[in-house]
Amino acid sequence: MKYLRKTHWTKDIKPELNGQEVILAGWVWEIRDLGKIKFIILRDREGFIQITAKKGVVSDEILKVIEDLGKEDVIVVKGIVKASKIAKKGVEVIPKEIQVLNKAKPLPIDIWGSVETDLPTRLKFRAIDLKRPINLAIFKIESIVVKAIRDKFYEYKFIEVFTPKIIATCTEGGADLFTVQYFERIAYLAQSPQLYKEQLTASLERVFEIAPAYRAEKHDTNYHLNEFISIDAEAAFMDYFDIMNILDELIVNAYEYVKKYCQNELAILNLEIEVPKKPFKKITYDEVIDLLKKRGVEVRKGDDIPTAGLKVLSEEIGEPFYIIDWPFEIRPFYTKAKEDIRNCKDLTNCVTESFDLIIDGIEISSGSTRIHNRDELEYSMKLKGLNPENFTEHLQVFDYGMPPHAGFGLGLYRLLMVMLKRKDIREVCLYPRDRYRLTP
Repeated sequence: MKYLRKTHWTKDIKPELNGQEVILAGWVWEIRDLGKIKFIILRDREGFIQITAKKGVVSDEILKVIEDLGKEDVIVVKGIVKASKIAKKGVEVIPKEIQVLNKAKPLPIDIWGSVETDLPTRLKFRAIDLKRPINLAIFKIESIVVKAIRDKFYEYKFIEVFTPKIIATCTEGGADLFTVQYFERIAYLAQSPQLYKEQLTASLERVFEIAPAYRAEKHDTNYHLNEFISIDAEAAFMDYFDIMNILDELIVNAYEYVKKYCQNELAILNLEIEVPKKPFKKITYDEVIDLLKKRGVEVRKGDDIPTAGLKVLSEEIGEPFYIIDWPFEIRPFYTKAKEDIRNCKDLTNCVTESFDLIIDGIEISSGSTRIHNRDELEYSMKLKGLNPENFTEHLQVFDYGMPPHAGFGLGLYRLLMVMLKRKDIREVCLYPRDRYRLTP
C-alpha cells in the first residue's frame, strides 16, 4: 500500500504549531477509550504525542480504526495540531486520517514498565526491548558521545582510518584470539588495530579509528564483552603525556556534549551529568601499590591492579584518574620503557611510559609511548616470548623512518557504562556478544 510520509517527529509537535497539518508515524504505545472520546499515545524515536479522537469531531471511520488498534501497531497519522491546556505536553493532534501499516502480536516482554523483566530475558528479545524509552535514551546518547569524540579528534588534526579486522597474526602477543577459516588458511579476528595504527604514523602522522574489536577472553563479568567498540588513536611525535592530554579532551568533550544535547534523554534516565575537570589526576603504579596497602588491599609489585583495588582507588580519589608508569612485565611488547629496555638489568624494576584511565573503578582506556626503534622492539618481543620472525611485515616498517609515537585504546561501552551509571555493560551494547551469548 502507498502510505503517507512523515513530516514531523513527535518532539516537533508544540503549541506554536496550533492549526497546522502534520503527518506522524510510529507505534501505538497506549490506547484510552472513554466512550465518546478516544486517545492514542503515539511513540516514535523522539518521544510521545497524544492523538485525540472525539465523536462528532472526527469521522466514524477513524473511530472504528482506533477500536481495532493494539499496542505496538505501526501507524501513520495525518492530523491538525491543537494547543491544549489539558494534554500532558500542552498540545495534541486531531486525526484526519489514520493508516495502519502493520499489526503487532502481544509482546513477549513488558516494555511499558508495569512488570520488571530481568536483563537476560530482555537481551533474548533485544529488538523488542530496545523499544523501551530508557533504551532509546541510552543509544541516542551513545551516538552523541561518538560524535563528540570524533569532533575532537578532527579538531586535533587526526585522520579517521579503517584497518583490517581479519589478520594473519596476533596483535598484542596474547593467545586470546578468535580463529577464522580464511580460505585455505587460518586467520584471526583483530584484538585491536595496534600494529596498523602504529605503521600509519609513518605516513598519516595522527590517526584514529572507531571500530569493532574481538577478544576471546573467557570472562563472565558485568564489564567485559568479547566483541566491543574500540576507539583507537595513534600520533607521531608525541609521548604518553601528550596523548593523555588529548584523551582528557575527548572524555570531557563527550560529557559536555551529553550535558548540552541530551537533556531529554538524561531526564528519562533520571541522571545529571557532572563534567569532569581536566587535566585528570595522575598517580604512579608504585604510589598505587602503597596507597592500596594502607587501605588493606595487598597487591604484589608486578601484578595488575584487581577490580577491588580500582574501586578503592576511585573512592579515595573521587574523580577520573590515570595510573601511570606501569612495570614492563605487565605491559604489551610495544610499550616504551623510560630507559632503553636493552639497558634494563632488572626487569622487575623497569618502568614504562604507560597509563590506564580509571573512572568509577573501571579501566576505560589504556595507552603508552611506543617503541619506535626496531632493534629495541625486537628485543622487547623476545623478552615477552614472541618470535620477531612472526612480525616481519610489521618490523620492516621500522627500517624506513618510523617516528616517535604514542597512542591509546578507549572502550566505548565502558565509557557509556560509567557515564550513564549502568550496572552492566550489556545495557549499553545493542546486541552484546559475551562468552555465553551469540544470539540474537
